[in-house]
Amino acid sequence: MLDVVAWVHAVDGRMLTVRSRGRDRLYLPGGKREPGEDDWTALSREVREELGVALDRDSFGALGTVDAPAHDQPDFPTVRMACFTAGFAGLLVASGEVDEYRYVGPAERDLLAPASQAAFDLAITSGVLTPSR
Repeated sequence: MLDVVAWVHAVDGRMLTVRSRGRDRLYLPGGKREPGEDDWTALSREVREELGVALDRDSFGALGTVDAPAHDQPDFPTVRMACFTAGFAGLLVASGEVDEYRYVGPAERDLLAPASQAAFDLAITSGVLTPSR
């Protein structure tokens, strides 16, 4: 199982996602922990590398964990994604391995990788994401 951390950030009924270079689906910002990293350290590092912003430690909070089939990961049949919310400082800029970032709403849910779809649903049920009507 692939074990990762992810940042759930929603604005105006849409959730922030990224597309990594060479990938056909959208993912949540985040990734794997380096040896010895806790969730905060791993997620803040990954988000800084992918989007160039600094997460706010004081607003960092656990949203929940989702399990789903892994997409585009031949060595892992499933992914466990620990999801967190946090405010941030800075301007979002796709960088590192990320080619683009975009906000997606319910009509674009099918563009997400399976774990990101599960996180999207979690964000709705928890009230973090309130889709516009």
